[in-house]
Amino acid sequence: MALASRAAGPLAAHLGPWVRSLIDKQYVAAVVYVKSRHAAAFDRWLAALRTDLEDLSEVHLAQYQDRRRRLRRPVCVATRQQERRELVHLLRDLRELGVCSTARVATTPSDDLAADFGHHLQHQQGLASSSIERYRKVAEQFLVERFGRGAVDLSTVGAADVVGFVQRQSKRLTPPAMKCVVNGLRSFLRYAQYCGNVAPELVAAVPAVASWACTPAVPKAISAEHAQRAIDGCDATTATGLRDRAVLLLLARLGLRAREVIALRLEDCDWDRGQLLVRGKGRRECILPMPVDVGEAIASYLERGRPACRDRHLFLRSMAPVCGFLQGADGIGSIVRYALRRAEVDAPHSGSHQFRHALAVRMLQGGASLPEIGEVLRHRSPQSTSIYARVDIEALRTLAVAWPGAAQ
Repeated sequence: MALASRAAGPLAAHLGPWVRSLIDKQYVAAVVYVKSRHAAAFDRWLAALRTDLEDLSEVHLAQYQDRRRRLRRPVCVATRQQERRELVHLLRDLRELGVCSTARVATTPSDDLAADFGHHLQHQQGLASSSIERYRKVAEQFLVERFGRGAVDLSTVGAADVVGFVQRQSKRLTPPAMKCVVNGLRSFLRYAQYCGNVAPELVAAVPAVASWACTPAVPKAISAEHAQRAIDGCDATTATGLRDRAVLLLLARLGLRAREVIALRLEDCDWDRGQLLVRGKGRRECILPMPVDVGEAIASYLERGRPACRDRHLFLRSMAPVCGFLQGADGIGSIVRYALRRAEVDAPHSGSHQFRHALAVRMLQGGASLPEIGEVLRHRSPQSTSIYARVDIEALRTLAVAWPGAAQ
């Protein structure tokens, strides 16, 4: 705070609140000092140039870092890189506070139309952010290949353009990735049809990707013993251990997806009824019963492990900035990998989905039907659940036909 209070440049009025925000995010004192020192030096440089704070951009960061080269002052690479990281962090936070203008990015008509398509998917279709980004990128790539940086006229797009784009993509992508491309392109053309820019026949011109639904991959499920070892390996005397134990129990007992764990908020726990509100794919919400051990683990984390934070997400990062996990990040996957490593478990793979598969396998072996498993896992289509029929080897033995000539 002392460095911020001595600032006299254009950042003087904002460094104090910025430092306090770093403290609220639970950065350690040494890190706050380093960030403040870089910010104060940058403030002095801006004051010397009489720079207007509203015009602050990445250009000024580059000029600031170039000052030592012009003065022929040596600086090591690590110091230069750290200086860059701290200033980028400062600029990003100032923009979030509305102090500086947002980054100016030159866009093309293709970029603008792809962005409009993304807004449509978000506000009208309700797709997940990851699906929106994948579909938007496919639409942008198709438009750039067809129109370049010039004006976009979808009325000139023909079936040959659509088929040619898919064929070019198929030369470098695997069939699963091609399915995403085809789905994204078909979704974009439907949006264009909705806007009145293309005919329905163009949507039908999108080729299908060959697939064989009768031979899906066998789910890789972690064994019940290994799952319990991973859960028991969490150190209940530390905040991180309490958090990891609660996360692993949610994965193992309720079969939640990683994104569903990340999306949980404090108000989603109904302690009176023993229920949990889960936000699944497509922004669908469902209420699940909260098993006793899951509830106890969450309560222990809230009482003794969760840091004091304004963020309403149920599970928070253990390192600064202390906040909820970002969607699309691998925070839950990291928790699973560290837990398996601590327990010295050789699991089928290191992802969090193996706990979801394990729940389905245990239910199947316990006599549950596929529709019941699909209801617990919140599958939209019975086909998604049918893959678990290949896991029950004992039930499949009764369907096997005897080999001709074998002993009766």
